[in-house]
Amino acid sequence: MRRRARRPSLSKEELLDKALDLFFEHGYERTSVETITATAGMAKRTVYLRYGDKKSLFKEALQRAIDQWIVPVERLQAAERDTLEDSLLAIGQILVDNVLSPAGLRLLRLTNAESGRMPEIGEYAVRRGTDRTITYLATLFRRHLGQEGAQMADADDAAEAFLHLVVGGPANAAAWGVVRDRDAINRRVRFSVRLFLHGLLLPPGRKASVDSVMALKNDYLRLKKGVVQTMVQLDMAREYLNDAQGSSTRPESRPKA
Repeated sequence: MRRRARRPSLSKEELLDKALDLFFEHGYERTSVETITATAGMAKRTVYLRYGDKKSLFKEALQRAIDQWIVPVERLQAAERDTLEDSLLAIGQILVDNVLSPAGLRLLRLTNAESGRMPEIGEYAVRRGTDRTITYLATLFRRHLGQEGAQMADADDAAEAFLHLVVGGPANAAAWGVVRDRDAINRRVRFSVRLFLHGLLLPPGRKASVDSVMALKNDYLRLKKGVVQTMVQLDMAREYLNDAQGSSTRPESRPKA
């Protein structure tokens, strides 16, 4: 008798992909291991031997998807331009496009739905992606700001604020089902980057830049140094005059009759 052909077993990656599709489609609670194994054509025993339980399978499938989705720091570095503003515009566009991609939206909605019961999911995403991006952005700020930036103790806070303002806004809107066209998204990125760098309190018609701000700081320091030197010279002149006046009023300095 001819043996019945066995269905080829799925690889670990293929199983995780199928499981994640089902978790996204039906939610964690309504997706059973039986549903996953039936769709994947695998025995339940095989899945339990590999992962132990449904929760472990879900977390590993999600972690793999997060690792594939995160933008590598090297790609952000390759997008840098001559000025900080142009660099942040390019970097912001990459990060926004990534979070609004189909894979990004799927991960965003799935992690938002399940991170309440499994906070380690959100912690993993932050550790693997957000923390590295913040470290890179803080280094970028210090590098462009020169000596002033070297003492920038709040560079990490600035990097986190950049992500919340530039990337977090479009991500949250998309997670709530707000759909914007490409032009609107690009305008939002440009506005957010400029708001982050310059704020809203510029004089009408005046557009500041990081380079102009640094030039103003340098002018201020140079003028301050000049004022200090002038004050020292004035003090020395005052002491000289006081000494000269004192010596002219002493008896021994008066002409004899």
